[in-house]
Amino acid sequence: MNLIALDFETATNAPDSPCEMGLAIVRNGEVSEVRNWLIKPRQWPYFSPFTIAVHGIRPEHVAHSPSFAEVWEEAMPLMQGNVVVAHNAAFDMNVLRSTLLSHRLALPTFSYFCSVSLCRRVWPGHKGYGLGPMCAVHGIRFAHHRAGNDAEAAAKLVLCASRKTGVSNVDDLLKHSRLKCGGLSPQEHRTPGGKVTRLGY
Repeated sequence: MNLIALDFETATNAPDSPCEMGLAIVRNGEVSEVRNWLIKPRQWPYFSPFTIAVHGIRPEHVAHSPSFAEVWEEAMPLMQGNVVVAHNAAFDMNVLRSTLLSHRLALPTFSYFCSVSLCRRVWPGHKGYGLGPMCAVHGIRFAHHRAGNDAEAAAKLVLCASRKTGVSNVDDLLKHSRLKCGGLSPQEHRTPGGKVTRLGY
C-alpha cells in the first residue's frame, strides 16, 4: 500500500486561503513520514473567527511562515504521479485547485479518492463518518484539526480498511469497495463522481 494523505486548514471560508497543509506518506503499508507546513495566506492578517475556533491557528502563528508558493515547491514533487487520499476530499481538492489557480502555480497530475466514502463502504451502519468518530472507533488517537495530524489519521484509516478487506494495494481496495478515483491534472479536475472541470491558464 503506497499513497499520500492530504489535509488543509484554511484562514477563511475562501478555498484559496490555506494556513496549514499536511501530508502523510504511506510506503509499503506504513505511515513512513508526516510533513506539516504552516502557511502565511495572501489574506493575512485576516482570519475568520469561525476558522480560528475550528483549528486554533491565528494570524500571529503564521506571520513568519512561508507563502503557499514556497510550500508548493516542496509538496508538489511528493504528490506528483501518486495516489492521494483525503477525508472529505471534495474540500481539500477544492482548496488545492483554487489556491493553485489563484496563485498561478503549476498543477500536478495525480489520482485521488475520499476516505469518508471508503469508510462508508467498508464499515456501513455508523451514525457518523467524520474523522473524529471514525478514528475513535478504530483507536486512532490524534489532535484533530491540525493538518499533519489529520492527514496521518486519514492514512491510518485507509490502512485499517486495507486490513479489514484483506487487500494490500490501493487499486484492489478501491475495486473491493466499489469506489472510483478522481483526478487532477494541468488540463482538468475530474471528481470521483465523473464531473469534469477544464483547467488551464
